[in-house]
Amino acid sequence: MTLRTGHVGLNVTDLDRSLAFYRDVLGFGVLGEGKEEGEEGERRYAFLGPLSGDGRPVLTLWQQAGGGFDAARAGLHHLAFEADSLERVREYESALREYGVTFAHDGVVAHREGAVSGGVFFHDPDGTRLEIFTASGAEEAPAPNGSAPTCGFF
Repeated sequence: MTLRTGHVGLNVTDLDRSLAFYRDVLGFGVLGEGKEEGEEGERRYAFLGPLSGDGRPVLTLWQQAGGGFDAARAGLHHLAFEADSLERVREYESALREYGVTFAHDGVVAHREGAVSGGVFFHDPDGTRLEIFTASGAEEAPAPNGSAPTCGFF
């Protein structure tokens, strides 16, 4: 048996703000929402994924974080989403710029020197590092780091 990623769960500080970002900017559908009453109070969550398909979530947002993403702590390094083409990556880049996200690099960059894959690297509302890439078509894009992979967010 080979394992594959089922979905990724992200802790967020404000579910409504994160839902707006992942739904309205990145285009995820809300497959379900809920809340849990606990000793710490109410904790909300939402399951996100494609609206067409098998209905399985790709991403789950959990409103239970007390602060933003911390790259110095063990855990998630970054989350990458694959697009079908470089044109689609550029469409996401435009939407992200309109939203006002913080980019790690200016525009589409190659994954490394001489690579045909590449994309955009940015942060969600809580500072979580995200990537939207395509497997080919980025051979003309610059590589921000000569020897390190771009997805290292160096």
